[in-house]
Amino acid sequence: MQLFKNLEELRGWRGQQSGRVVLVPTMGNLHEGHLKLVDLAKLHGDQVVVSIFINPLQFGANEDLDSYPRTLEADCQALAERGADAVFAPQVSDVYPRGLHAQTFIEVPGISELLCGASRPGHFRGVATIVAKLFNMVQPQVAIFGEKDYQQLQVIRLMTLDLSLPVDIIGMPTERAEDGLALSSRNGYLSTSERALAPALYATLQQLANAVGAGTLAPDIAVAEARQQLADKGFRVDYLELRRQQDLQPATPEDTELVVLAAAFLGRTRLIDNLTFTRNY
Repeated sequence: MQLFKNLEELRGWRGQQSGRVVLVPTMGNLHEGHLKLVDLAKLHGDQVVVSIFINPLQFGANEDLDSYPRTLEADCQALAERGADAVFAPQVSDVYPRGLHAQTFIEVPGISELLCGASRPGHFRGVATIVAKLFNMVQPQVAIFGEKDYQQLQVIRLMTLDLSLPVDIIGMPTERAEDGLALSSRNGYLSTSERALAPALYATLQQLANAVGAGTLAPDIAVAEARQQLADKGFRVDYLELRRQQDLQPATPEDTELVVLAAAFLGRTRLIDNLTFTRNY
């Protein structure tokens, strides 16, 4: 496995590749969920490139950019063992050569202002910009993203469509711990007691999806009850919403392909999760 720390090295390697290149974009501090993305990537191409870049454009002023874990050596070892072909770990100055404030931005309207976008203004502008830049840098034919960040995945799908980018976007189902908690680098911030409580987030989404999917509770009542259940358990709910899958607009009675999405704090840790389901009545 090769490690490239600047764009010149990457492009020299990329120019020698004749097969299908698959990109797995990450911010590092890799866990089993990331490594499963690599496994999937190997099924869709000849060369797998994993990018490791903690993107300052998608962090807000009071978010955890400075404290975000940086574990490049361990990440590279895990990726080599998993069979990745290359790691691209550029510096901020490589990615944003004119500085963050002079950078050209990409914004995906509508969907970027909802849910996490409402709580984290500018976040999805940062995501869309860095993903578009990585697509230009790596020039993959395929890119793999986890479905845990469901809104992010939809933003990237729409950006790729709108800009006519020649990249197939593939989503992979969320990798979970045995107790149901979605794997995330931020889980490391949880205290022992918070970690024991955290799986209640997904369990609550499951209850809501079962109730709405079977028609045993009206959607507004099911959502209100789910929010209260989380609050009673000690979560500080940022949002919990029932939306249609394609564009994350509010679900109407006619919509059947639905997704429930949530963000909630346990202590200082912000957890996100989602569950797609079909309404069968």
